[in-house]
Amino acid sequence: MTRHLASLALAAALLTPTTLLADPEYVSIEMEIDIDKSAEEVWARVGDYCAISDWLGLDCEITSGEGGMGTVRALAGGRILEILVAKTPLSYGYTQPAVEGQFYNLYHGFMEARPLTDSTSRMHYTLVLDVSNLPDQAAKDADVERRRNMFTNALANIKEFAEAP
Repeated sequence: MTRHLASLALAAALLTPTTLLADPEYVSIEMEIDIDKSAEEVWARVGDYCAISDWLGLDCEITSGEGGMGTVRALAGGRILEILVAKTPLSYGYTQPAVEGQFYNLYHGFMEARPLTDSTSRMHYTLVLDVSNLPDQAAKDADVERRRNMFTNALANIKEFAEAP
């Protein structure tokens, strides 16, 4: 009987509102731009993990690692940390870690130069994140649009940098 009561107490504790499973709402924001340079040339210009300083205007510092998997970059004076979680010769993916006491939106980004011809390519940039913490659909839509605008501008900068002589 005591074991049964202990099991019920544990179950009640696990089901309190603060420990219920989250109800995430993931969004994927996909963007692309065509570039009049080969994918290899584009990646050589903009694919370094801290080249984000050039095309997004954020200061960047490698705080851990040497450019391979698990490398950590600090952006915006260290306010944003991003960990390299995927890498190929023409792409990389990153995530932002959970921060104690803050909503974790599972933020991931992926950037890839894809060859179209020997002398042209398409830069793809995809973001994935959870918007379930936002109060209503209008706020969710506004957040997605803000991010889309920021990274669409970044893609235009990537195109400019890559096509420059």
